[in-house]
Amino acid sequence: MTPEQFILLLEKQGIHLTKEQEKQYDTYYRMLVEWNEKMNLTAITDQADVYLKHFYDCLTLAIHTDLLNEPIRVCDVGAGAGFPSIPLKIALPHLHITIVDSLNKRITFLNELVRVLALKDVVCYHDRAEQFGQNKVYRETFDIVTARAVARLNLLTEFCLPLVKKGGYFVSMKAASTQEEKEESQKAITLLGGQLVDDISFELPQDAGSRHIIIVKKTKETPNKYPRKAGIPAKSPIR
Repeated sequence: MTPEQFILLLEKQGIHLTKEQEKQYDTYYRMLVEWNEKMNLTAITDQADVYLKHFYDCLTLAIHTDLLNEPIRVCDVGAGAGFPSIPLKIALPHLHITIVDSLNKRITFLNELVRVLALKDVVCYHDRAEQFGQNKVYRETFDIVTARAVARLNLLTEFCLPLVKKGGYFVSMKAASTQEEKEESQKAITLLGGQLVDDISFELPQDAGSRHIIIVKKTKETPNKYPRKAGIPAKSPIR
């Protein structure tokens, strides 16, 4: 997908980019490739693939849901190179973005990216999701908490749902079929105060594969013991 195709396809979806936003995506791509030579940010570096499999893929959260229409607080857990939050922030400047990642050198990249792109209302934290979720400053304060291709759904639920405020949503972006993961995570979702409300499936353009957006609504407060201490959820997921 060329940048021009990216722009035109977004227009068809009702997302109209300014010249400044187009330039921000271009700068993002160039910085991603440059920094990727020094650290492992992504296996995808071809421009057409980055625009399709990263930028457009991230924006499907805005295209296929109506969750991001307001100036809400969004937390991206395990953002890596900034996906999905930074592509979303460029297209939807009204969002207030918080990024959490456990690797400090990725946070260094993201802070520099935010500075160069002149993005406002974006903060990046070097922290493990388990510790961040127990921080009373952030716990149960976000309208949307999202994660893209980070871990299995039952594990992501423990990482993300404690950060969602009551009435908000945990949104998991998945590439593969999700039926088994949904069944596996049902106990965790219920235990941590959520309710699975939707699984939106669609195909990416240019035969780039299937995608799923799993939406969990926060219906009650998460018990204080969750998330458990760092490392425990991965060793002993809720089943």
